[in-house]
Amino acid sequence: MSPPGRLAANAPLALWSAIDLVEAAVRTGREVEAAAHAAALGQVAALSPRLALVARAAAATVEPSNERFGAALAVPGGERWPFDLARVRLAYGEWLRRHHSTSAAREQLAAAQYAFEQLGAVPWTARAEAELRAAGATPAAGPAVLTPQEREIALLAATGLTNKEIGQRLHLSHRTVGAHLYRVFPKLGIGSRAALRDALSIPK
Repeated sequence: MSPPGRLAANAPLALWSAIDLVEAAVRTGREVEAAAHAAALGQVAALSPRLALVARAAAATVEPSNERFGAALAVPGGERWPFDLARVRLAYGEWLRRHHSTSAAREQLAAAQYAFEQLGAVPWTARAEAELRAAGATPAAGPAVLTPQEREIALLAATGLTNKEIGQRLHLSHRTVGAHLYRVFPKLGIGSRAALRDALSIPK
């Protein structure tokens, strides 16, 4: 469809299939071709936010790092393209798991799994679920990304505060705090309060 390092002008689909070519090349050991495809995408990244997201994802696929994946996830308006964003999270989670950052991996994989499930992307959902299980978590049944209030409550709970103490600090009822935590646990792929610290990647 498009030779490495070029985005064929007479094949518009080459632009959007380039990330697939990058991943296929990486997974089959053709690093030079993968880098060439990623470089070609980088040359057009400024044309739109979606291309910026895809180009940064390609760069992270070729040379994975927290910084590169973080740059892809930080593209303004990335949530407008949930499938592309979920692919980034899946790739990031896979890489984190291989590097034994299982808590961080579960957070990315759970977000990817939920997004794919909502989009009806069955094969991608299955792939994310398999990775989640490999990371030691049960695929989440609810939204995978914590809201700001959920994260604040989870962080406080991870320090050992009771629901009542958290409620007093945030001016919420203890029942409301408990309801938030009830939603947080499946999102993080955990089953108890004791697992919050690891799931949120809080240093001990």
